[in-house]
Amino acid sequence: MRGREPGSRAAGFRLVVPPTVFHPRYFISSECFAAFIDNLNLDAMRVADIGTGSGILALAAARAGANQVIATDNARAAGENSRTNGVGDRVIAACANLLSAFAPGPLFDVILSSPPKHAGEPRDLADRGWHAGPNYRDIAALFDKSRERLKPGGRLYLMVSAHSDLYALGTLIEQAGFHARLVRKQSIFIDSLIIYELLVP
Repeated sequence: MRGREPGSRAAGFRLVVPPTVFHPRYFISSECFAAFIDNLNLDAMRVADIGTGSGILALAAARAGANQVIATDNARAAGENSRTNGVGDRVIAACANLLSAFAPGPLFDVILSSPPKHAGEPRDLADRGWHAGPNYRDIAALFDKSRERLKPGGRLYLMVSAHSDLYALGTLIEQAGFHARLVRKQSIFIDSLIIYELLVP
């Protein structure tokens, strides 16, 4: 098809990744998060993948047994990739900013998010995958919105970097009423990838 982006493979999936979407084949954080999700038991659960990009985390959640995965973002690639990988019946791509398209209520058992790791103004559309605005402006509402939409006992898994402003993110997490528990830390080159499990005490 004319204008079609070339395919790629990451975490065992075949993916089409548009130029402005964070590419999991070249930046390994998404593959690391997908490997973590592979070890979760998501059987019969309803999951949200916030800021899905290519959809790789949504695909991993479906592979881990989720009954339904809502993948939010400018989600064209996620929708195409879910069909390509045979989980189009369980992964629903929704064009939405964070969880704004969903009314508050107990909707999800698990929420996944690998947001931009750094504060600061993004230079362009592609850089929005790296920078979330001053004081994490673009993702500040993620934590309140997630808490409002998690079922009792639900949890949010968040991937950040050792180079993230962990104090600023921790403040947002605490203000939303979550308790953060470190569940994975993986060193890569000169950085470390950190996954927190956020629970309501």
